[in-house]
Amino acid sequence: MADPATEAFLAHRNLLFTVAYQLLGSAADAEDVLQETWLRWVGVDLADVRDQRAYLVRITTRQALMRLRSLGRRKESYVGPWLPEPLLTAPDVADDVELADSVSMAMLLVLETLTPAERAVFVLREVFDLGYDEIAEAVGKTPAAVRQIAHRARSHVAARRPRGTVSPAASRDALEAFRRAVETGDLQHLLDILAPDVVFLGDGGGVVPAVLSPVVGSGAVARLLAGSLGSFAAGALRAAQVNGYPALIHRRDDAVDTVLAVRVDDGLITGLYAVRNPEKLSRLDRETALRR
Repeated sequence: MADPATEAFLAHRNLLFTVAYQLLGSAADAEDVLQETWLRWVGVDLADVRDQRAYLVRITTRQALMRLRSLGRRKESYVGPWLPEPLLTAPDVADDVELADSVSMAMLLVLETLTPAERAVFVLREVFDLGYDEIAEAVGKTPAAVRQIAHRARSHVAARRPRGTVSPAASRDALEAFRRAVETGDLQHLLDILAPDVVFLGDGGGVVPAVLSPVVGSGAVARLLAGSLGSFAAGALRAAQVNGYPALIHRRDDAVDTVLAVRVDDGLITGLYAVRNPEKLSRLDRETALRR
């Protein structure tokens, strides 16, 4: 039988991973944060802990913030666009609309535009519904400062998050148009749902070929897609639930080659995200449990 500290940690592990992942956008770094959280948790006298969940979230947040600052330095030298590490998620994540929205590729990219403190406050308040006093302890600020940060972060996110209600069906339709283009060579239906200001981001991390800068505009994105259909046709495309939303996984030689996700605003594709860096594709052989 596990000891009380182990039982508590395991009971909240999926929640803690979700917190760390939303702060970092990297499953590998989130796992490292959980290891650091565990090492600190086993040294705590549980008799002094009133709320184990809140205490564990506090440790995880502090560790993730330290990791986020070092991750920021790594991103500065990253080759090409940096995209979040995609996760194969279970249907229950998609069923929780708020959770799915918060871990979507589109939202994680929005969170990338916040400062570390803004990101932590926004995630803890808007996704996990923690009180301002609890958040203040986690981020080392006063409750009054946290309220100001929360207001600023909410305004920032509201101005950048997908417009309108993003339904899984809209994402699925967009990806089906892409799959049809690959199978038939006919791009027309896909072009019909590209927004004029659509942005294509490719993440190869300097390890595999990928576009090294954002491709902007429906014409430029269409030309890029037209040139890439052959490479997608050479492998196998299958639909999957990635980060709570429909996505396409392209496999070549029995290995994951690319994960393709979309951002849809008002029924049009405004973002296409192709993750190709092999270091970010290692978790796609199994579902990752996410919890709020």
